[in-house]
Amino acid sequence: MALETNLDNARKFYYSQYPIINNKHIEELMKLEILVPKVKQILEQLNIYSHEFRISNSRFVGIVDLIVRNDDGTVDVFDFKYSNNIKNYMDSAQLHIYKYFLEQLGFKVRKLGFIFVPKWQGRQKKDEDLYHFRNRLVEEVNKLQIQIAEVKYDPNKVIDFISDIVDVVECKEYPKNTSNLCSWCDYEKYCLLEEDYMILPSSQRRDLTKVSKRKIWIYGPSFSGKTTMLDDAPNPLNLNTDGNIGFVTMPYIAIKDEVTVEGRITKRKLAWEVFKDTISELEKKQNDFKTIIVDLLEDTREMCRVYKYEELGIQHESDSGFGKGWDIIKTEYLSTMRRFFNLDYENLVVVSHEDVSKDITKKNGQNITRIAPNIQDAIATKIAGMVDIVARVVVEDDGRRTLNFKTTEVVFGGGRLKGVKSDSIPLSWDELMKVYDEANKGRKEKAENKPKEEPKKSRKVKEEAQDTTIDESARNTVQEEPTQEEQPPQEEDKPKTSRRRRKKKDEEVIEEINEDEIPF
Repeated sequence: MALETNLDNARKFYYSQYPIINNKHIEELMKLEILVPKVKQILEQLNIYSHEFRISNSRFVGIVDLIVRNDDGTVDVFDFKYSNNIKNYMDSAQLHIYKYFLEQLGFKVRKLGFIFVPKWQGRQKKDEDLYHFRNRLVEEVNKLQIQIAEVKYDPNKVIDFISDIVDVVECKEYPKNTSNLCSWCDYEKYCLLEEDYMILPSSQRRDLTKVSKRKIWIYGPSFSGKTTMLDDAPNPLNLNTDGNIGFVTMPYIAIKDEVTVEGRITKRKLAWEVFKDTISELEKKQNDFKTIIVDLLEDTREMCRVYKYEELGIQHESDSGFGKGWDIIKTEYLSTMRRFFNLDYENLVVVSHEDVSKDITKKNGQNITRIAPNIQDAIATKIAGMVDIVARVVVEDDGRRTLNFKTTEVVFGGGRLKGVKSDSIPLSWDELMKVYDEANKGRKEKAENKPKEEPKKSRKVKEEAQDTTIDESARNTVQEEPTQEEQPPQEEDKPKTSRRRRKKKDEEVIEEINEDEIPF
């Protein structure tokens, strides 16, 4: 986007891709502000035909980053890569496929190449403050040079690509490939239980006004009334981690270590095991609860870490080797939280405290306090993707308590509910449900106003209908011999002849394309 428009638009787009920005986002943008002008200096010397040219046909859809026109009528094709992994890209089939399908469209491709924008991946040193680190970042990135690497066309790569697509289309058997990623798959229970069928829903569209399952994440400062507000939810059950349950009437389960003594033997069941067992019991649906609350979410994350530490025999994630410990714990936690949000209850709510301990330093040196749930950023982003809405409890200066949904660069929030007019509501369960009603009503009105889809006629059917109309007109002309005054001049018969000729010409073009295509 920065190459096609300007850095301001690119900056806004970049920030819009994240629920909340931190120092790393700002530093990444600082790099691009140095590198993008270097790329533009190269592009200014070229006769650019198109940015992001779209190839779309029945066999392939792709977007070519850059097409440059040459004086002899040929074109050069380039693709931008923000990477240092040059060798792998040079071996890829991407540009070869672009050339093949562009020439199907009539282009004469002379050269292929990648424009590599290098990455600088330096980190802040322990004895280095943020100011000196960013100065070093600017100095090092300024040394980097844009590289243009030419790729020699290899038709065998196109043949291999088409052959692979044929294999995918014609494949009838899909053997299992079990790995750690299975817990992320929506079809895990069907695959691992060796069930060879899927139960598909009806093709009829759902009535959104009747969808009653809600997934909510609420965070805010301590003593702001989060749990008290949830006490008004229908038939609630609180999975409580911090013991602060004395001023609400809802039933609860204490998620904590369970210690039992049998003679001289003391047994400890860790809190994470208690949490997972509770979810297993809730999955049976042998109860009357309608609202399930996890209070507090960040405590369950720490419980998961302690559980995996003991299971793996480690004291910290780094003890399991580079990245392995973090990945194991993250997978265990997110897969369990996904089980929670898949529970079949009307309302699933998670509660967090607010974290205002981290600052973001802008490029100009200004410090801004970041407001987000008190949980690791990577986990927060994943949990946000599992819920409908993230709401922040705010205590106003006059003592009023409100729920805020608005997200900014420094405030974590928002959600996928559309048509909600207000960014702030009173801290009340009933008011929160009105937000859902408002969103569902807007969706229903949008669906009702959407025009009905009519089946499209194929080109062949349209032409046959046109020819039938022409024949009928000709027959009527013979049966009803018009007078000389009514008879149209001879020149007006030409459009009919032209229509038949165009049809014939189209058929010839179709035959030529079919002869050139590689058969599947």
